[in-house]
Amino acid sequence: MDQPCNNHRTRNSLQVKWQGKKYAVDVDTTMPGEVFKMQLFSLTGVAPDRQKVLVKGGQLKDETDMEKLGLKEDQVLMMMGTVGELPKAPVQPVKFVEDMSEAEMAQALAIPAGLVNMGNTCYMSATLQCLKTVVPLRKALDSFNARRAPSSLAQDQRGKLVSSMRQLFQQLSESGEGVPPIVFLQFLRQCFPIYAEQDPRHGGYQQQDAEECWNQLVNTMDQVLAEEGGTGSFVSKYMVGQTVTSWTTAEAPDEPPTVHRESIRNLNCVIDKSVNYLAQGVKRALNQTAVKHSDTLGRDAEYTSTQQISRLPEYLPVTFKRFFWKTSENVAAKIVKSVKFPLDLDVSEFCTPELQDRMRPAKQFVRDREDREAHARKMAKQKQSSQAEAEGGETKPAEGGSDAKAFELDPALRADVGCNPTGLYELIGVVTHIGRSINSGHYIAWVRKEKNVGGPDPSFGGAGGKPAADSSAPQHWWYKFDDDDVSMVTDEDILKLCGGGDWHTAYILLYRAKKLD
Repeated sequence: MDQPCNNHRTRNSLQVKWQGKKYAVDVDTTMPGEVFKMQLFSLTGVAPDRQKVLVKGGQLKDETDMEKLGLKEDQVLMMMGTVGELPKAPVQPVKFVEDMSEAEMAQALAIPAGLVNMGNTCYMSATLQCLKTVVPLRKALDSFNARRAPSSLAQDQRGKLVSSMRQLFQQLSESGEGVPPIVFLQFLRQCFPIYAEQDPRHGGYQQQDAEECWNQLVNTMDQVLAEEGGTGSFVSKYMVGQTVTSWTTAEAPDEPPTVHRESIRNLNCVIDKSVNYLAQGVKRALNQTAVKHSDTLGRDAEYTSTQQISRLPEYLPVTFKRFFWKTSENVAAKIVKSVKFPLDLDVSEFCTPELQDRMRPAKQFVRDREDREAHARKMAKQKQSSQAEAEGGETKPAEGGSDAKAFELDPALRADVGCNPTGLYELIGVVTHIGRSINSGHYIAWVRKEKNVGGPDPSFGGAGGKPAADSSAPQHWWYKFDDDDVSMVTDEDILKLCGGGDWHTAYILLYRAKKLD
């Protein structure tokens, strides 16, 4: 009767001889030679790339099939190689972010380049840095070819302005230092002579309005960056919303409402004594009163307008109406009142009932996901706290779960490229103004840095000089673009830009639709 064959073994105990010593190694022959080398590294300290292990047929390689070597129990293998040089102490002591100068932090964190001020051009620099965060804009610029554009656009200053914007954005992405926007500024002043006006009192170029610059640049891109086939530009898809406005008068309740449909590229936030929060100011802007002629009454009457949003774009600017004409001083004065704004904005209350119904499933999906993520952060923080006294304890983030409920996105929203199907937005850019009038002061851009995107995220020192845990770190960092002086701030710093004094005050907010995936 034949005996069962025991020649095929998946584990062998070997002896490895190195520098006069023998090391016992338990080898799994189903794994490649690379794994065996790592075992030797843990025993001897010789890195795998410095090992020379002699086996049948030559030298052991990472991809060697260990089963084909015919290894026997307690077989002795010879290894040659030397331990690499131990890491040397840093020449300079490690610095934490709070101990660095702004220049040192910019170099360490690969902070993006700013724009050199060419003489009261901060309004333009702040606008460009915020617009640069609009991904569809960058894609449209990359694909824009002035030679293939209609001759009327390629030959006039608008096409040249857009081409120079593309080149400027490329320079900003590639440069580690401040970029002087010489060519772009030249074409901007040729397209819009207002930006070439001189200051009659102090000489040099006049300070200008960032909102006006924003609108003119977006209008220009809408004209120039039209897609082939007449399907419109990226602006009409990703930055334009639709509203329905209904005018009624209480003086003639039986009069049918007058309904208008129009396109919008931003929401306005009216500021008066009753407005303390962004939503209040937006609501005031959407519901206004005006004296109009009534055909029913045969005379003028006071009408009330109710404006509701019927389409939301992926990118939604909100402008604070902070400037007004002060006749006594003949200047566009500034309202410095504090108006708080959120990092996350829900605008569904300003939408038509029909749009609210269509967005409801997707909105609930995003809300549920955020609740799970918040719960995971909370559990991770509790775990970190419970392990705080355990020396060397490793804290791992808690699992957020995967119990997301499936939902069916409304077909009309799915087909509408560039829309926001949830009504939920997140803040990604801010243009601020410091000063007392629109023709003076200074503009700065604040742009959100996506976590783990671009340069490394700062890590402030924790107890004992150790990095702070992720669970207690801010959710987002922000780049502060003060012309070519670029630094980093936190969410908390952004929320301080609400106004209320002679400090940087939010003027334009750029919100982006929250992602479904």
